[in-house]
Amino acid sequence: MAGLQLQEGQAIRGLRWQVIFPFLFSWLCHSVSGQIHYSINEELRKGSIVGNVAKDLQLDVKDLSRRKIRIVSKTSEKYFNINPDDGNLYITDRIDRETLCRAAADCVLTFDALIENPLNIFGVKIDIKDTNDNSPTFHHATLTLEVSESAYPGAKFSLPNAEDLDLGINSQISYRLSTNQYFSLGEKVSTDGSVFPELILEKHLDRETQDKHELILTASDGGNPVQTGTALINIIINDINDNSPVFTQDVYKVSVRENIPVNTTILQVSASDEDEGVNGQITYLIKTSENVIFETFAINPNSGEIKIKGQLDYEVGKYYDISVQAKDGGGLAAQAKVLIEITDENDNAPEISITSSSELIPEDSALGTMVALIQVHDPDSGDNGEVQCILIGDLPFELISTGSFNKIVTKSNLDREKVSSYNITIQASDKGSPEMTSRKVIRLDISDVNDNAPVFEKSGYTAFIPENNSPGASIFNIQARDMDSEENAKITYSIMSRSNEEDPLSSYISMNPVTGVIYAQRSFDYEKHREFIIQIIARDNGSPSLNSSTTLRICIVDHNDNSPVILYPSPEADSTTFEMVPWTSEQGSLVSKVVAMDADSGHNAWLSYFLQSSEPSLFSIDQHTGEIRTSRAFQEKDIMKHGIVVLVKDNGIPSRSASVTINMVVADHFHQVLPELSSQSNKEESQSNLQFYLVIALALISFLFMLTVIIAVVSKYKESKSSSFGSLSTSLYPPMDPRYLSQFNAGTLPLPYAYDVCVTLDPSEQEFAFLKAQHNVPVDSLIDADDSGIGSESLKNSSSAETQFTKYASERRCSPIRKIFCKSRIASMMQTVFNCKKEYTAFQSWMC
Repeated sequence: MAGLQLQEGQAIRGLRWQVIFPFLFSWLCHSVSGQIHYSINEELRKGSIVGNVAKDLQLDVKDLSRRKIRIVSKTSEKYFNINPDDGNLYITDRIDRETLCRAAADCVLTFDALIENPLNIFGVKIDIKDTNDNSPTFHHATLTLEVSESAYPGAKFSLPNAEDLDLGINSQISYRLSTNQYFSLGEKVSTDGSVFPELILEKHLDRETQDKHELILTASDGGNPVQTGTALINIIINDINDNSPVFTQDVYKVSVRENIPVNTTILQVSASDEDEGVNGQITYLIKTSENVIFETFAINPNSGEIKIKGQLDYEVGKYYDISVQAKDGGGLAAQAKVLIEITDENDNAPEISITSSSELIPEDSALGTMVALIQVHDPDSGDNGEVQCILIGDLPFELISTGSFNKIVTKSNLDREKVSSYNITIQASDKGSPEMTSRKVIRLDISDVNDNAPVFEKSGYTAFIPENNSPGASIFNIQARDMDSEENAKITYSIMSRSNEEDPLSSYISMNPVTGVIYAQRSFDYEKHREFIIQIIARDNGSPSLNSSTTLRICIVDHNDNSPVILYPSPEADSTTFEMVPWTSEQGSLVSKVVAMDADSGHNAWLSYFLQSSEPSLFSIDQHTGEIRTSRAFQEKDIMKHGIVVLVKDNGIPSRSASVTINMVVADHFHQVLPELSSQSNKEESQSNLQFYLVIALALISFLFMLTVIIAVVSKYKESKSSSFGSLSTSLYPPMDPRYLSQFNAGTLPLPYAYDVCVTLDPSEQEFAFLKAQHNVPVDSLIDADDSGIGSESLKNSSSAETQFTKYASERRCSPIRKIFCKSRIASMMQTVFNCKKEYTAFQSWMC
């Protein structure tokens, strides 16, 4: 370990020496190609510093990370690494000189250091110095040697030499033999300087005394510390065979083409032995510890012919050093060395490697933008390894050569919308014969730049939407196209709104910003809004964003969703309302008119008027104007009152309609219709009376007492049946105390004076009649509790009621005929109230 650290220190001091004098050795370290030279020992620890590349190349250490300094080499990047933080060149893997360079005198690793921004390349050459890291080894740990007992002292026996993979002094091997009395160790030096140990017989052998000797042969190299290897020599004492084989040459050399066929004989070695018989029969064999030699070469044991066993490859091995042994039948052997040199053939196509490439560049890239940096390597030598590169096809790119690298740069403008990607084919050809060519394809995608705004198919759109649509329904879909891609082509739709609108458009219409679908926020009403004009903006997602706009006109289509509305006469009018028609009216006289309207438009608002009657009527109506006229002159047999039902229909599909009933009374004077009106009033009141049963404190009385009360009420009712009302002053109902009355409703005329309960006069209606009033007025204000004041108070209160009616009729704009009728009816009703009050007083006294 101390020796290894000393060697590392020597290597570092040697490196510092080179750095101190950079200008003296600029032709070595900073040549035109930018090459620097280092020298290190093999087997340095991982992480050992070889040198500072940044300092030797005069680069700023602060820029190394930004400029992405790195090693570009398929073989050397396994062993070295440049730290981009400090620029030091570190060892990353074990470096074994013998593995890399075998027996070559010089072992050099080269690689290129690449930096970017700007791009530059520097060559680095590293000499690998040998260290004593290999011990001498024998091919066999045990050697058997047969020695004739007839051998004379001084006889020499060849021993196998040890091999040391190191170089120089580290491979200089010395031998020593274990102590014994019969043998000593000698050395034989061949013409090439190789040393072979020899066993020298010191005195005669006596097989009968000792037939076997075991000696230990130790081989030591010249390194520091010394490495040793041993072999056991078993000496068997034989008789007579005292001559070893002898080769014709100590060293054989041959040059072979790398593409030579397998099983071709490349060399024949020859040895001779002066002995005869079995002791003179020689056998040849290859002595090596390297498996690659056994896999590549084979020797004929009888003839000594060396043949090619496996395919040769100049790029794998350029030189082979083979040790061949000739052994006779008596066990004596001799060794010779065979040196085989491999010559190069153009058997390798150029190798194209992508050092740096951009898979994606923007379409607005400037001319001369580099898209890839490639390196071409041909493992062949000479002209076979010279390579020329070109680009195939008509592309907007060109190839620029920079030493052993080639740059692919843009030579014209790019447009992604025309061509979105390119397959760049690189062709590399060598100058060998025959020429060998290789190709590599680089795919380059063009990234989009937001240079296209969204485009609508039309400058304006029109949509027709029926009214009464469902809220949230899709009413239109609008689309725009953008020739860009990805985010630049993602379109967002929006509706331009005006801030000064009283009724915001957003409350009626919404738009999906992604799909462009337009929805109705509410149900449209043609009668309120007939059209909307909106401006739609399509905006892409690019930076900066581009947009365009279009106009959408939404027209609301009318539906027949409104029924005709009858303005006159009002459908809410009381059924007791009449229109008086003079008896003397001639045929075709205008007696009334129905006025109606429809909120729809067009055909849906065209109104037609019809009379609903299954019998011939005295009246007819104009289908278009609604005017009601007499169909003929009236006759005495004609009835006085006529109920006309007028149907108003629109022209929509389906048709909608409304109806109103008009009561026509044929008479010249008002007093002619009073009996008919009274009869009609009684009938209506008896039909509209609600069921109400007196619930009084007598509920606790027994069922018989309740039955007696009911019989008494019925008896009183039958007595009052005899009373009639022939004139306006006749009482319609039995008298009843007005203090028990609260309200009264007289048809369409809401009076402040009304009654609550009266017994019906119709014998078919054996029940109480109840009417609800619209105003609550105390009964005391109408009539005194004292019966004596009924006559005068009646006239007084009747006048007050008539005055209030006149005011009400003016507010309601009643017709003159209706006013006359209502005044007469008020007088009749007031008389009824008084009669009820008297009858109730009699009933009360009877009950008590």
